[in-house]
Amino acid sequence: MRIAVPKETLPGERRVALVPDAVKRLTSAKHVVAVERDAGAAAGYADDAFMAAGATIAASFAEAAREADVVAKVRRPTVAEASAIPDGVALVCLVQAPPDDAAVQALQTRGVRILALERVPRITRAQSMDVLSSQATVAGYKAVLIGAALLPRFLPMLTTAAGSIPPAKALVLGAGVAGLQAIATARRLGAVVSAFDVRAAAREQVQSLGAKFVAAELVSAGAETAGGYAKEQAADEQARIQAAIAAVLPEMDLVVATAAIPNRRAPILVTEPMVATMRPGAVIVDVAAETGGNCALTVPNETVQAHGVSVVGTLDLPSTVPFHASAMFGRNVFTVLQYLAKDGALVVDAGDEVTGAMLVKQ
Repeated sequence: MRIAVPKETLPGERRVALVPDAVKRLTSAKHVVAVERDAGAAAGYADDAFMAAGATIAASFAEAAREADVVAKVRRPTVAEASAIPDGVALVCLVQAPPDDAAVQALQTRGVRILALERVPRITRAQSMDVLSSQATVAGYKAVLIGAALLPRFLPMLTTAAGSIPPAKALVLGAGVAGLQAIATARRLGAVVSAFDVRAAAREQVQSLGAKFVAAELVSAGAETAGGYAKEQAADEQARIQAAIAAVLPEMDLVVATAAIPNRRAPILVTEPMVATMRPGAVIVDVAAETGGNCALTVPNETVQAHGVSVVGTLDLPSTVPFHASAMFGRNVFTVLQYLAKDGALVVDAGDEVTGAMLVKQ
């Protein structure tokens, strides 16, 4: 296969779809990789490293993609980028677009087969392709660091000549991949951590990390999908969840909100009256801001000050740790490409359990 790796153009996007280690594994398997100049520079991967891994460096996106069978990107292409993608190739990227997206429609009109990385099915043999999980790990880690930097107090307990300082208290909402990483990171930094999730499996996972599980009585065996994601809750259940969180929120210094529902707006778990009960200087880092946020006051990509509390609407956290986020993303993409390569040639089988789930239908 001939694989093209362009430089990302979305403002703030610093990741690259394949890193030199993944490229070396592809070229060792006799695939040809063309990388656009400086595609990995923002993530800390120089062109020389790609060349040493066996890639060629192209002067532009169009040059890299000219003879490609597959284009591997982080984000879906813009309309301008789409024009550089040859007819009939396969595009592997995070699509996350409405059906009427102009670039997606233009590509499909030209026979480009679009494989959406966010659609990788949650089955055992596709785990190593799961970009959402790998990038959520980065997001959960970085969210705690952002919160710690904004807090006017220490996270760990300290014993000093000026006296002892008690540890901060942190609450993590949602115990998926991002939430569990947030718990682990906050614990490593010395906070006393509590967490909440509606899924039955989450309780044991939270406790295994040394955190206290809040409102265990609200956990429901029917609160998750077959793929392990949380389901949207009915209005009365949502009210009970908010009441349970409201009961512990006044004690908290840091809240990391990660609760999400696939293809739905993020659930509102923290209302403005609840924020008003929090300690002055408390911080809410809303990882769910990309899908509306778990806090009613969240504004995507902004930090809102309300009732003495900072509410941070984080977006694209993985791009703020681009070196390792790209390394993890690249391993996922390498596994996808390896899966699509049959006897060295690209095979996009719509009837396949993994490939079919990823294909964006017209």
